[in-house]
Amino acid sequence: MNASSHPHPESRQALTAGIICYLIWGVIPLAFQQMGAHGADPWEILAHRSMWGVVWAAGLVILARQSSQILAVLRDPRTFGFLVLSSLVIATNWVTYILAVNNGRTLDAALGYYLNPLLNMAAGAWLFREKITRIGFVAIGLAIIGVVIQTIALGHAPWISLILACSFSLYGIIRKRVSADAQTGLFIECLILSVPALAWVIWIQLSGQGHFGQDWTTSLWLLFSGPLTVIPLMLFSWAARRMPLSTMGFLQYIAPTMVFVIGMIQGEPLSLLRGISFGFIWAAVAVFTAGAVHNARKKAAAITEFEPGLVTTPQERNPDNRPD
Repeated sequence: MNASSHPHPESRQALTAGIICYLIWGVIPLAFQQMGAHGADPWEILAHRSMWGVVWAAGLVILARQSSQILAVLRDPRTFGFLVLSSLVIATNWVTYILAVNNGRTLDAALGYYLNPLLNMAAGAWLFREKITRIGFVAIGLAIIGVVIQTIALGHAPWISLILACSFSLYGIIRKRVSADAQTGLFIECLILSVPALAWVIWIQLSGQGHFGQDWTTSLWLLFSGPLTVIPLMLFSWAARRMPLSTMGFLQYIAPTMVFVIGMIQGEPLSLLRGISFGFIWAAVAVFTAGAVHNARKKAAAITEFEPGLVTTPQERNPDNRPD
């Protein structure tokens, strides 16, 4: 077996980072539930997430030596304006997620993140004129059927799932337009959110409604919201630049699957009709993933076949040095 058949060490590290990232996102409902069990409501959790997130994000910026980029962003009204908008969108996503998992709606949260990649595909076609294949249309169609059945089962639209999927998709669209690295953008977003967050925490602490400092356990859980926010985003950013999109396509379903299992273990009701709706969503996910893998293999084959020097050297193609 030649050396090229072995994965590059950095590829293995990227895969490990990606898996760890999605595993953290998969268990994050348990952390928010612990904060809620100690009395913190979703707004207080969001405030602490923003406040302590900015501390950890600042550490990442310093490690990446991107301090100068922060000043450049702050001096650019357009980039800063986009980050203000993205910070509001991600705050909506965060507080909706916390509300869901702390109020017995964990299955709704899982559904939102199953839908997100499919919504991204539709948004890419609409906004960026990206081509949707027939497989893509089948996946979107199956997802729409799943959402319709879920609506019938619930008696109303699955608003939590749709808000989570739409807000995270919109966040990605906005960040595509921001000329700042992931760490810098995250730091500025947390910095923007930390201003009202700090004001809110001070107000509830002074009015006796805050839970930070009431005991060591509660305080540590609220402090933990900082690294819990920043570390998986850092791992995701690092891994996404170093592994194929098809691999990330597989990994992105680890988190909602774990969240779904958590919801089931905690006894959230899953009627037959809701189960059927999830069946359509999972079918859409399977079709979407199969399409992503197929496209990745086609691109890899095209590169191997047409890009010179990747497979054979000129001497190997013409060992006798005959003119072509």
